[in-house]
Amino acid sequence: MGDAILVTGGAGYIGSHIVVALHEAGYAPVILDNFNNARRDVPARLARIMGRAPQVIEGDIRDAACLDRVFGAHDFAGVIHLAAHKAVGESVTKPLAYFENNVGGFLTLLGAMARAGCKRLVFSSSATVYGAADETPTPETAPHHAMNPYGRTKIICEEILEDLCAADPEWAVGVLRYFNPAGAHGSGLIGEDPADIPNNLMPYIAKVATGELAKISVFGDDYDTPDGTGVRDYIHVEDLAEGHVLSLAQLQQGKGHLVNLGTGRGYSVLEMIAAYQRASNRHLPYEIVARREGDVAVCCAKTEQARDLLGFDAKRGLDEMCASSWAWMQAQDGSKD
Repeated sequence: MGDAILVTGGAGYIGSHIVVALHEAGYAPVILDNFNNARRDVPARLARIMGRAPQVIEGDIRDAACLDRVFGAHDFAGVIHLAAHKAVGESVTKPLAYFENNVGGFLTLLGAMARAGCKRLVFSSSATVYGAADETPTPETAPHHAMNPYGRTKIICEEILEDLCAADPEWAVGVLRYFNPAGAHGSGLIGEDPADIPNNLMPYIAKVATGELAKISVFGDDYDTPDGTGVRDYIHVEDLAEGHVLSLAQLQQGKGHLVNLGTGRGYSVLEMIAAYQRASNRHLPYEIVARREGDVAVCCAKTEQARDLLGFDAKRGLDEMCASSWAWMQAQDGSKD
């Protein structure tokens, strides 16, 4: 078994896929999760994929004593931090909860890491930090512009890391700005499972395909795009997970970095619906409604920096994202807690 890696939020959608990718790369992932936004059966599902159960610690990143116990019991080669609240709309109505967890909890984690002498960190950031970017595809040098409290928490955390690395060169940090993760593991055993009405397009489309939701709302069809609907850069969650493994490998050589993780290719809302119809072989009703405030026409990643610094290239396309999502949705019938 290889180096132990702590994955905070490791039982969640993206975290569970990262745990599999770490295992496949020869690491020994250790999950820390409070299970507020993760299914209790995820560790058992991971055991079926990996052939052995990952170590799971139920705990909260805001609990300094818990973190000290965790770091005291393990010699971690690094940390991948994903334990953040992430719903944009909820952040607008509950900003204090977002700052307490995403910033306060992050500071508590960094303090525990510093006390333990563990100074390699992969940080889960977001393209949300760009706001309505003037340039698309959007490079990492684009200005920060928070359009909601969630995005502001990510900007604050990135700035904390910048100051920390400037003050202490022993820290090696990889900041990964995700675009739009989609799809599920090829096994159909783990995937995106929002408890409420989904905030993101693909899980919403998926719930229309299963009949849980009646129809898809398309927010605007008068954008300056080929079909008038908004265009976004979707990245398969397994590609995204592999990006974290590549990031970790660079940190183990002392090479910090800040990169976008996307494909550089955008798909419109109508293209997404058509692709999911092909994957599910079901008609997916939709209606055009008014634009949402704050939405932009196109949001895509400039990807050269991830390729140059990490050797990262997304391998999986939209059809594979939709097919894997649909396989996951079908596998859920009767299997939920």
